[in-house]
Amino acid sequence: MERRVMGKTGMEVSILGFGGAEIGFQGADVATVERLLGSALDAGLNVIDTAECYRESEELIGRAVGHRRHEFYLFTKCGHASGLDGPDWDPRTLEQSIDRSLRRLRTDYLDLVQLHSCSLSVLQRGDVIEVLEKAKASGKVRFIGYSGDREDALFAVRTGRFDTLQTSVNIADQEAIDLTIPEAMARGMGVIAKRPVANIAWRDKAEPPKQAYHHTYWVRLQKLAYPFLQHHPEEIVATALRFTLSVPGVHTAIVGTSKPDRWLQNAAIVEAGLLTKDDYEAIRQRWREVAEPDWVGQE
Repeated sequence: MERRVMGKTGMEVSILGFGGAEIGFQGADVATVERLLGSALDAGLNVIDTAECYRESEELIGRAVGHRRHEFYLFTKCGHASGLDGPDWDPRTLEQSIDRSLRRLRTDYLDLVQLHSCSLSVLQRGDVIEVLEKAKASGKVRFIGYSGDREDALFAVRTGRFDTLQTSVNIADQEAIDLTIPEAMARGMGVIAKRPVANIAWRDKAEPPKQAYHHTYWVRLQKLAYPFLQHHPEEIVATALRFTLSVPGVHTAIVGTSKPDRWLQNAAIVEAGLLTKDDYEAIRQRWREVAEPDWVGQE
């Protein structure tokens, strides 16, 4: 699988990474996660991204592939108490969250810890960034990043204190392509694309999905009406994923699934290459023509 050097971090990351939300929220068992991540690592994936609030995700990853720790880069996020006694975004809570992640993931260091959708007002306070910098100085964390969107993310990038940016970018969410990714590139930051297949929000064509998490993208895609959305479902996924990976500045795209077969299908998609320049520009042009002022990046 193709790899890209992730900005100033120097990490040579696979262009497809694994996102740990689904295995946590869908209650996957350890045996399933072992098969899923085992096949992913065997196929060349070397990025696993999770978070403190994805239920049992960190524990599942630690139990499933902790013994293969030297084969991949391990990313997580912090900010939400998620069962700890302190409030969200309290410096002491963040310190405890990082230590808890180390225990859950069965490792003595993390390659990347990211502030998890931290608001502008909290970022401006500064103390949450200092917690991550302290963890980096102590060796618990190799690099620190910000995960989020819109003006919050732009402020984080412009502080110059983060090594990476994780942000939403896909066929239905392109604000970051103009707003934050160029700024991150100028500062040599690594860029991680989340939601790279737009939550597959096109699946229910007749009516909006019931889950609020998918609804915004569904509405946008109805208006964008890309011609390729009429193709076979697997072709749509392929086009969507290739689009995200074709965005200048993106180093890796985090795809979540609890199905081992889905991972192998996604790996085959990226092995087939990126979009042509014309196909990429056609999607960008359609966005410019249709996107409304409130079509901002989605957390």
